[in-house]
Amino acid sequence: MADPSYIDYEAFLDPDFSPSSFANTLVTSTNNATDTPLDLSTPLSRVLFDLQEIDTHIHTLTTKSALPLLSHTRDQTAAADHILQESGTQIASVTQGYERLEKEVLQKWEAADAARIAAENSLETVRLARAVTRCLTLGKQLESQVAEITGRGATGPAISAGTEGAGLPSNGKDSFRALERAAYTILSLREMLSTSAKGEEGYGLDRVKVVRTLRGEFVIPVENMVKARAQQTINRFSLSNLASNGHSSIQSGYKQARDARARLATAATTLYLLSPEPKTPTTVSDFKPELLLSTLQGYMHTAIMTSVNSLARALSQLPTMNQTLADISARCQDIVALETILRNLRPPPHPLLASTEPSETTEAPEPKLNLLQPLLQALDSSSLPSYYWRSLASSLTARVQEIVSRGGVSARTLRSHRDRLRAEIKECVLRASKVSATGHLAEKGRSGTDTVVVGNWEREAAVMVTAVVGPLGR
Repeated sequence: MADPSYIDYEAFLDPDFSPSSFANTLVTSTNNATDTPLDLSTPLSRVLFDLQEIDTHIHTLTTKSALPLLSHTRDQTAAADHILQESGTQIASVTQGYERLEKEVLQKWEAADAARIAAENSLETVRLARAVTRCLTLGKQLESQVAEITGRGATGPAISAGTEGAGLPSNGKDSFRALERAAYTILSLREMLSTSAKGEEGYGLDRVKVVRTLRGEFVIPVENMVKARAQQTINRFSLSNLASNGHSSIQSGYKQARDARARLATAATTLYLLSPEPKTPTTVSDFKPELLLSTLQGYMHTAIMTSVNSLARALSQLPTMNQTLADISARCQDIVALETILRNLRPPPHPLLASTEPSETTEAPEPKLNLLQPLLQALDSSSLPSYYWRSLASSLTARVQEIVSRGGVSARTLRSHRDRLRAEIKECVLRASKVSATGHLAEKGRSGTDTVVVGNWEREAAVMVTAVVGPLGR
């Protein structure tokens, strides 16, 4: 136990100890507050005595504890040296391990990463080269199909499977069959050139000059040519003139009707395939083939306006009425044949549209689609002949009223032949319903000179009679 001391060590060890406050207290305790000259020798002696006492106490403690202190210091120093030595050994071991890892892992990883980058670049180059090769192959295939369409002979053999015969010389009669194959080839090129996102087949093709040249200088002009050929085939479609050309045999007429139908079906399929695809994914049932619809609507419009103009002229020149009505009836028979072909023609498989095949869980399968349905929806009609006669009637009423309002010989002649016009117009409409079996049933493998009655057209006949005879009055 420590010796007792009069020194207040607690005061000196207090964290809030203030030397100035301690000195002030010591001075005031050894002097009177009224003394003018202060006696500082007494407090100074007190402080010096306290310091000497503290020094003596420290000396006594160090003297008594010298050996334990030296022993503790020696132990601490030895422990520190041991820790330093062990730390150095561990640091050296860690350094050697890092150097070994750097040599065995890091350097090899850097080499492997460089090889990976080179492999990725090589793979990207191979992928792009394959895409370019496929584009050029499709371009060569399209070139042979164009040669077949134009009848100039193929420039080389067929390139890929599914195009057998594409490279054979064309005989001119069956060249239209290459239109559909060319449409599929154009769709394949269109699909490749449109899939330009990273990771897709066509990624990077827009940076290849030969592909840009192929697209701008060959594919686009060929696509326009194929569209024009298909539109021309539809616009020139007619079966009624086959019966009036004086064929040498029934078999010849049947063959020409069959060829005309095949040409129309191929042209319709081609325009269906080349119609612009919607921006959002859609199914076959929702797809609207704008190119095909506009061409067919143009065909209907041309037939209607030609009939309106010719019948308007015939109303002013009654001697030509019989031939005009025969021509109008023939155009309607062509429209009946067009409707039959489109009704029997299903939409072709489209590689860019989602399939609508019914699944096993479908309770009631949807009715079969055909290329007539979208046309009827666009025309807002139940049938093409009905649309033809009703459009013709609606346009004729104003023409007849114009003739009547002008008066003169034409108006008087029309009024005097009112009954004759009624009978001839009704006969014209009903005659149009009697389609030649050679043209109407050619797709079923039947030939002959008999006729087939298509539908009941009494209502259309009444509409036409009212449109022409009605403005003439009684």
